[in-house]
Amino acid sequence: MTQASTTPVNVGVLRMPGVASPTRARRRLLTIGHSYCVAVNRRLAHEMAREGGEHWEVTAVAPEFFHGDLRPIRTEQMPGELCRLETVPAFLSNRIHFFFYGRKLHEILSRPWEIVHCWEEPFIVAGGQIAWWTPPETPLVFWTGQTIPKNYPPPFSAIERYCVSRCAGWTTRGENGVEALLPRGYDAKPHRVMPLGVDVELFHPDRGVGERVRAQLGWSPAGAPVVGLMGRFVEEKGIRTLTAALDRVESEWRALIVGGGPLEGCLRKWSERYGDRVRIVTGIPHDRVPDYLNAMDLMCAPSETAPNWREVFGRMIVEAFACGVPIIASNSGEIPRVVADAGRIVSERSPDELATAIGDLLENPAQRREFAARGLERVRTTYTWSIVARRHLDFFEELLQQGAV
Repeated sequence: MTQASTTPVNVGVLRMPGVASPTRARRRLLTIGHSYCVAVNRRLAHEMAREGGEHWEVTAVAPEFFHGDLRPIRTEQMPGELCRLETVPAFLSNRIHFFFYGRKLHEILSRPWEIVHCWEEPFIVAGGQIAWWTPPETPLVFWTGQTIPKNYPPPFSAIERYCVSRCAGWTTRGENGVEALLPRGYDAKPHRVMPLGVDVELFHPDRGVGERVRAQLGWSPAGAPVVGLMGRFVEEKGIRTLTAALDRVESEWRALIVGGGPLEGCLRKWSERYGDRVRIVTGIPHDRVPDYLNAMDLMCAPSETAPNWREVFGRMIVEAFACGVPIIASNSGEIPRVVADAGRIVSERSPDELATAIGDLLENPAQRREFAARGLERVRTTYTWSIVARRHLDFFEELLQQGAV
């Protein structure tokens, strides 16, 4: 067993009306997710342990190894982590719908827990496995990123029905998820919108770091403003729309495109016409993302809805907010609700509209500063991991008080 961290420290009394004495026994929370193999992705578990203080003991379970979207990952350690960490084998992790955990997870789930929190989709094999192995008397809470009503083929349809019937409640990243799932039987169980959070200790404005990144890229400090994109190089992230928009922008610009994926070749071919005005960077670990965000003067998130996908949340948006980077984003999925008044929203698949928005912000530093300030405020009031963790614990407390199983 790989274990990293200490028992959570006492950081204060949990703020819950109607709850008995603060001296009660600590509740034991188990949270499971394949994304927890990346240390910064366990910030939710870490913050639930911090926010839970003397009332919650939090254990996170991660795969020993997982095939990530951009790179293979062995579970990373995090110094000073407040949650306990246990790792288990995972199999077929390069096929997300079919991957499953080893039997060590069965032993972990058999221990006494007040709540099991499953950060796996309820229609994949791993989600069904967790539901099946969680003892019937233990409340189970699922997370789902679904935003479009889908009819899954067997066996995934049966797995989903079982998980929904078995769970005590579920969470989703945005209102699009609620709207999509309520008509499909999910309305029978309590639910809450739980956005992703931002690690504000890692993601914060730092122009000095940004200037060093620009220098490493061979760019002078006096050059044109930098337009950025951060994420997967796939059609649904609007890569082609962004490049077509930049072709139309008349103001001076440089472009920093960070991520990886199948459209990398197309991006590099497009960049040839612009020479050193464009930098394409791949293989960046998540803990270095803030450095590259701070090298941007504005970031674009031109996501595009597909028949089987629309933007679930847009993590790169709130991370850019936290770094003080103004945003131009499309109206796909949950993005307009995430951005609110802290950025510019444009239509999907509209290079002309995106080009106009980019040109406007390039020529208007005051507007960029205004959007940056609004984005920072949204993070501080809505998207810090401590706020998101508190919302999770409050929901878990509600379920326990209602006796939901």
